[in-house]
Amino acid sequence: MSTPRPQMYYTAVFLRVSFQAIQRSMAGKASDGLPCWLDSQLLLMLSRELDECRDRVASRPEVHQALEDASGECTMLLSHCPGGLDSTLCHRHLDAILVALQQAIAALDAPTDAGPTRLWRSTAQHLRQGWRRLS
Repeated sequence: MSTPRPQMYYTAVFLRVSFQAIQRSMAGKASDGLPCWLDSQLLLMLSRELDECRDRVASRPEVHQALEDASGECTMLLSHCPGGLDSTLCHRHLDAILVALQQAIAALDAPTDAGPTRLWRSTAQHLRQGWRRLS
């Protein structure tokens, strides 16, 4: 039986897919030197969501740090939008955001440490299996 994923996992996946879509559709080609014209309002909305997500996971340092990295890259990208970066630099910022979000997703998907509730549940399950064998 698998445990349900936390809501933050799905929020991080949504952010990663959103930044991926921006990179694929709006950022131009990574190799050209043309200015990168991104929708700064969309980036600002995603940046706010990223900051909220980061603030809600303060109890998980590895997730918090990955989201902090993504937030910092997004802030740097926003400081140059629109038209302040060429496509190469724009892609570098978006790549860094995507890597950080992937790290956060991986950390959120990892099983958490066995707390008291999980320990009791596991113990109860083992006892039930033992009773079934005896009866």
